[in-house]
Amino acid sequence: MAQINGHVEAEQPLGSTRHIRIVGIGAGASGLNLIRTLRLNLSDYEVVVYEKNADVGGTWLENRYPGCRCDVPSHSYQFSWRQKKDWPNFFSGAEDIREYLCRICDEEGMRDSIKTSHQVVSAQWDEKDGRWELVVRDLETGEEFGDYATFLVNGTGFLNTWKWPAVNGLDSFQGRLIHTARWSKDFDHTSKTIAVIGNGSSGIQVLPELQPGAEKLYHVFRTPTWVLPPRIQMWKVMGQAGEILSKIQMDAQENFSQETIDRLQSDPEFYREFVKKVEMEVNNAFPVVLANSPVQAFARAKVTEYMTLMLGGDQELCKALIPDFPLGCRRMTPGHGYLQALTKPNVEVRRSDIKRVVPEGIELASGEVLKVDAIVCATGFDTSFCPRFPIIGRDGNLQDKWRKETPKAYMSCAVAGLPNYFMLFGPNGPIGHGSVFTLAEHIAKYITSVIEKCQTESVKAVVPSAAAVDDYFEHITAFMPRTTWAAPGGRSWFKNGRPDGPVTALHPGSRIHFFHMLERFRGEDWEYVYLGGGGNRFGYLGNGFSTKELDPRGDTTWYLDL
Repeated sequence: MAQINGHVEAEQPLGSTRHIRIVGIGAGASGLNLIRTLRLNLSDYEVVVYEKNADVGGTWLENRYPGCRCDVPSHSYQFSWRQKKDWPNFFSGAEDIREYLCRICDEEGMRDSIKTSHQVVSAQWDEKDGRWELVVRDLETGEEFGDYATFLVNGTGFLNTWKWPAVNGLDSFQGRLIHTARWSKDFDHTSKTIAVIGNGSSGIQVLPELQPGAEKLYHVFRTPTWVLPPRIQMWKVMGQAGEILSKIQMDAQENFSQETIDRLQSDPEFYREFVKKVEMEVNNAFPVVLANSPVQAFARAKVTEYMTLMLGGDQELCKALIPDFPLGCRRMTPGHGYLQALTKPNVEVRRSDIKRVVPEGIELASGEVLKVDAIVCATGFDTSFCPRFPIIGRDGNLQDKWRKETPKAYMSCAVAGLPNYFMLFGPNGPIGHGSVFTLAEHIAKYITSVIEKCQTESVKAVVPSAAAVDDYFEHITAFMPRTTWAAPGGRSWFKNGRPDGPVTALHPGSRIHFFHMLERFRGEDWEYVYLGGGGNRFGYLGNGFSTKELDPRGDTTWYLDL
């Protein structure tokens, strides 16, 4: 380093990098994609991803209940850089997705960068050294050790921390208590009386799997939900994928025929057209949730008609199950066989609050006691965004702040007061906007571009300004009433399980809107601390030479080729 009149200049050419250490948290889809994105765009770095589970896969490793599957089409629910042409079903099951992720991890040689059965238990920002000081626990040995990160990337996911229902007496139940996110392989439901609590996506999927073998099944929930017709059916009638879908052969369970799989594998043009048309349909979902729009009204009428038909016109079931709030206020879920299962003689529906759990079963708000052998809790996850471990930045512990205040983030991926800290699918991210795979690709590219800027421009610490985060939140607050997501009445994880309140889980716009927003880094929204005693932002300009001219294999006249 050379110093002239207090200005520190780096004795290196423009474009030089400094060595950095990146720590990722979570080896689900986001964590695996992060490793690949870093490999493609950075040099002179090291990365480790800590994963609490014994293997990679994230939510698709943890959720293995009967009927567990994705409600985004298989050929959209994959990385653009790792296409799988032999998905067996239009909507993939959990095991197929987990195998897909594990295969990527192995074939891309990612396991050397991942430490499974390791959990980050605390992170504290060190202003002097410009890095995160971490405490990590080896879950196999119980030992804790320290680590550090120049940049910390949290990819733990949104629907990750599962929770029991908030009811009294849960521990008093003398039968079998199961959560869908921790399914017991040894549970045999045949000839048992079972209560399924909750009608989110997991409840809608698991119930028709349990119904045929159960002696009796009670379905208990507080709030109705919109159950969509088969999307293939809708897209064939009113979507842009109708023509290509007419060439796809599937059975009643939406399994592809072998002939279709063979054609998708052997005909690149057919495969590309199919994938792009399906992706287009996924991208076109946003107009449905615009409040009071003609699209909303039309779709609501059609879904009401479908649900009524599937419930056999039963007035009591229709009253209990068809919402009076707008379509999209809660997550819209396709339910293969769910509504039909509710009409079976061994199923009884109870739309009710639970007063408490008693040793023999569930006591409802009415005082009725449902005596059951097993309780299946399809009660979802902690959707508060509050971190599972202390993250202590310039303004204290983020846990304390987000327990008291509505979580706020910059474009869902950074937080004021937490330098060099990034998230995938943080507050007001696009978690309900289709495939998280391609969404994670865009977010990882954005995060990596910020890291590269810091690495090559002598930036010690970067953080979004509080003013920028507040302005972004103000925009979200003003925009959300345009959507049915913000409509009162329906309890939703979009609003952290409340019937009303701020929408914290969704991006204020369409999927394409989110992609477009992340195309350009708005440097004016960020605050910087620079390396070197003088802290001059142009110290990285260095010794007057550029790395572009010092590489003997480089082309110093590249600009003539543009």
